[in-house]
Amino acid sequence: MFKQIADTPTSLRLLALFFILLLTACGASPDALTPTLAPATETSAPPTATSVPMAVMVNGEGISQTEFDAELARFQEAQVALGKTVSPEEATQRVYDDLLNQLLLAQGARDAGYSLDDVALQERVDALAEKVGGADALSAWLASHNYTDESFQFSLKRAAEAAWMRDNIISTVSSTAEQVHVQQILLYNEETALEVQSKLDAGANFADLATAYDPITNGELGWFPQGYLLEPLIEEIAFALEIEQISEIIETGVGFHLIMVLEHEAEHPLSPDALLALQDKALLDWLQEQRQQSTIE
Repeated sequence: MFKQIADTPTSLRLLALFFILLLTACGASPDALTPTLAPATETSAPPTATSVPMAVMVNGEGISQTEFDAELARFQEAQVALGKTVSPEEATQRVYDDLLNQLLLAQGARDAGYSLDDVALQERVDALAEKVGGADALSAWLASHNYTDESFQFSLKRAAEAAWMRDNIISTVSSTAEQVHVQQILLYNEETALEVQSKLDAGANFADLATAYDPITNGELGWFPQGYLLEPLIEEIAFALEIEQISEIIETGVGFHLIMVLEHEAEHPLSPDALLALQDKALLDWLQEQRQQSTIE
């Protein structure tokens, strides 16, 4: 009940969705369109430089308002397709956060020495093309999803760099960690919790009571590391208990808990869910640190 369900950060979910769309719904990208310039005449006035409106600037690198609006439209269309209702304010914030995080990750990749060059980028586009049937299929998909050839390649490059940095961050998380193995008795009112506590004080067997109140799981919370549970208070108390020491009653939004630590190891293999949760935390911590250190306008 208290295990951290892997709710991947929004930036990761949309990044993954982006690659899924590219690999399953797209086709080959045609060469980027080259604008045709009118020949200069004696009366032609020199072009006037105009600034491109930016939705956000991060360390001097920007996301244009045009790109932001297109991404917002794609996000809103995806929510409609999923049957979900998201307010315009929430949609705007989520897209802003996703693009900002992706840009921070891409910048981190370049700072670390990785950058997707033009040759590698074109290879990816060509591979996508071959996968779905050619340049015409990709062009149709781009048009239906508010992409131009140029904006698509730009987004693909940034997404690839962001994915590289993400993988580097999560690779730093060890597959083992200090963990405790915990059993609990969960009650839904304080009166019952006090009665159970009195029985335990009188010598009742904790495991027997845990099974009596939860015959399906026997009250097993299993092994977990710090930073994994949805209820930090239970985690905090669990790591402070001695082996087979029973806690006081712990009140949370779920109910009233009595817990006992069955085992405690300095290095114990992480379950797949726990590993994913710690990787998620490492990524969020990195992004938070980058936001604090970056110039964001």
